[in-house]
Amino acid sequence: MSTMSEDNNADRFIKESSILDEYSINWTQKLGAGISGPVRVCVKKSTQERLALKILIDRPKARNEVRLHMMCASHPNIVRILEVYANSVQFPHESSPRARLLIVMEMMEGGELFHRISQHRHFTEKMASQVTKQIAQALEHCHSLNIAHRDLKPENLLFKDNSLDAPVKLCDFGFAKIDQGDLMTPQFTPYYVAPQVLEAQRRHQKEKSGIIPTSPTPYTYNKSCDLWSLGVIIYVMLCGYPPFYSKHHSRTIPKDMRKKIMTGSFDFPEDEWSQISEMAKDIVRKLLKVKPEERLTIEGVLAHPWLNCTEALDNVLPSAQMMMDKAVVAGIQQAHAEQLASMRIQDHNVSLKPLSSVNNPILRKRKLLGTKPNDGFFINDPENGAEDSNVALEKLRDVIAQCILPQAGENEDEKLNEVMYEAWRFNRDCKLLRDGLQGLSWDGRAFSDKVDRLKLAEIVKQAIEEKTNLEDSQ
Repeated sequence: MSTMSEDNNADRFIKESSILDEYSINWTQKLGAGISGPVRVCVKKSTQERLALKILIDRPKARNEVRLHMMCASHPNIVRILEVYANSVQFPHESSPRARLLIVMEMMEGGELFHRISQHRHFTEKMASQVTKQIAQALEHCHSLNIAHRDLKPENLLFKDNSLDAPVKLCDFGFAKIDQGDLMTPQFTPYYVAPQVLEAQRRHQKEKSGIIPTSPTPYTYNKSCDLWSLGVIIYVMLCGYPPFYSKHHSRTIPKDMRKKIMTGSFDFPEDEWSQISEMAKDIVRKLLKVKPEERLTIEGVLAHPWLNCTEALDNVLPSAQMMMDKAVVAGIQQAHAEQLASMRIQDHNVSLKPLSSVNNPILRKRKLLGTKPNDGFFINDPENGAEDSNVALEKLRDVIAQCILPQAGENEDEKLNEVMYEAWRFNRDCKLLRDGLQGLSWDGRAFSDKVDRLKLAEIVKQAIEEKTNLEDSQ
């Protein structure tokens, strides 16, 4: 079936009747936040079945996400879409309703991949192999439809329930695209990014700077970047840390990490890898090839001995032990997730307007209060929000990174005060943050006492979630 007819079918599938006729919605309970917005709980009135509800502003990009997800959703290892509604919805903070897509999906009660591993006292190599096979089967289905997922990461891999044999399913098609050999937009999550995506980014930046590439054809990346990401996920499942981990943490990919990715430079440290099979190392090596043409295809993955092995492979993996250390791992995972979100390259071009020509509610409020924004401060006015809110979130994420993974060789307390002050400047209007900081001796410029960094990280995390949910519902 052609893409065009699939698109039309998807549009015909979208209902315009009120979702409230058939479902009760719990507006307060959040299951998690996808890249496009928070996921809530809803209940089908006729059966009392609990389901997941994702709400998106009704735009072409959101409709495309629904179309591509629906094209793939018949597979048992991809989260099912049950129904989609196009309704006008008005949230409490809004002055009028907005057109939104409400996507009813199956409920995934078993949690994310890493959470599942952390709960498992004896996560074995065989289990990792079985999980990998299911992920690969989901990818094979997408790729057979010529769809690249482009955001394959542990957070997008969910277990159906808490039973031992629960299936793992792929979700969140917010970055998916039909792969026509022209996937030029550098779209990625850094720890799982393929080298050709970085190369596309490098060329993209040169073109923006007016430097014309010498090659006659543009550099593209395609479905093979999903396979690179799969290689990274397997590596992390086996040992508990990523192959291209950097000692430096910032909002952009550090040079040392970029170099490791571009050269395919990684190893299997003896402490964690001595008990792991050569078959497992072999599939990782074959997936983490820098040149896409040398990388395993999805068919090659499914045919690999590690996924079809009759050996017991009952060695308990070190990743499970690492993830049981909640004090360390929870913090690292939190910083990891926040950094991934902050380092994502956006899909749309940013257009900046001078302050004089922007009709922005925040600026109108400042004018009414008699306050002026800083000189040289610009507002981005794209379709999905203001640039200053993006900066505000980035500043908050910097605080979490500093709390959990401070950079070596610096005065940690001084640096924490510095990043907290920057975050405070952009987020003074956040009551949750203001109240939380009052209990941590924050005076508006610095902390006067020693700070409980994990507590601060949790406060800032909650502030980020509140702001993100507010923006996503707008």
